[in-house]
Amino acid sequence: MYPETSHLIAEKQKEGVFPGTVYRFIDQGQRETHVLGYAACQPQAEILTEAHLFDVASLTKVVCTTTVILKLVDQGVLAIDAPLAHYLPDFTDPKVTLRHLLTHTADIQTWIPQRDQLSAQELRQAYLRLKSGQKLGKEVKYTDTGTILLGFMLEALLGRSLTDIFQQEVLLPLEMTHSGFPPLPEGSKVAATQRQADGSMLKGITHDPKARVLGEHAGNAGLFSTIDDLTKFVQMVMNHGQTAKGSFLSPERIASLYQVQTPFETGKRSLGWDLIGTPPLLYHTGYTGTFLLIGSNSKAMLFLSNRVHPEDHRDSYLNHRDEIVQSYLKESVR
Repeated sequence: MYPETSHLIAEKQKEGVFPGTVYRFIDQGQRETHVLGYAACQPQAEILTEAHLFDVASLTKVVCTTTVILKLVDQGVLAIDAPLAHYLPDFTDPKVTLRHLLTHTADIQTWIPQRDQLSAQELRQAYLRLKSGQKLGKEVKYTDTGTILLGFMLEALLGRSLTDIFQQEVLLPLEMTHSGFPPLPEGSKVAATQRQADGSMLKGITHDPKARVLGEHAGNAGLFSTIDDLTKFVQMVMNHGQTAKGSFLSPERIASLYQVQTPFETGKRSLGWDLIGTPPLLYHTGYTGTFLLIGSNSKAMLFLSNRVHPEDHRDSYLNHRDEIVQSYLKESVR
């Protein structure tokens, strides 16, 4: 199954693009899983397994934040084109809608001085004061800000911490029993990420600095998951929102994800997801070296790596990742 893409991934692992990877192809109900390399190289080598948890970084945006919002839209609690301030009065820009935030078209000026030195409460207040610009709705610019603000909105609506909302609304219903947020259960097998300035290695601690500060209130990152648990999420999407226990999302909501949802159709973004390929596949990446590709034709690819371990070489990695994605897209249409 997809031998050219598998060969390419194996070559890149040998070249040191990422210490280790667990990836899976799904095609018409068949699965093929590959495990290569190391969960950690430093301070000790640790062989990677299918059971390892990965910090999936921005996959949190689509697996958790976007998914909870879609559930609430199905329930009639939220309207995609309503202003964020309608549900989160502490946010002071009345022009920004949920659609703007979900499609990265809010044109919010995201610079926050001394961001990583702020407390969680100070960082929250700084985000609530951000304003949209003149390109509101007209241009796609990917940021973490949208899902951070949407996370604050979910907490205001549901009266619980965001990680508790994600557990109750996504992880438990989909039986993603090995997934969670720091602090992880003692003894968990976790792939290491980046070495910090003080020499310590992040392992079981959220890589994204903003999500690390916001902790249980972060909607942009923080989820740790396994290849098997993420497969449960992907299967739900490919099954039109249905699970063995019944309807999780409506078929109409899933179908809408495969359509351009930006205002004025500016850029190929759906709600939360990017759209690539023909016919379009749902696509999202995570900074730490992860991505999901989900087709509407019962085909998908899940890729988990710890490419930031022990050091982050983002610029060169992006080219390698794009090669892998393009190889898969080419093979998947044969």
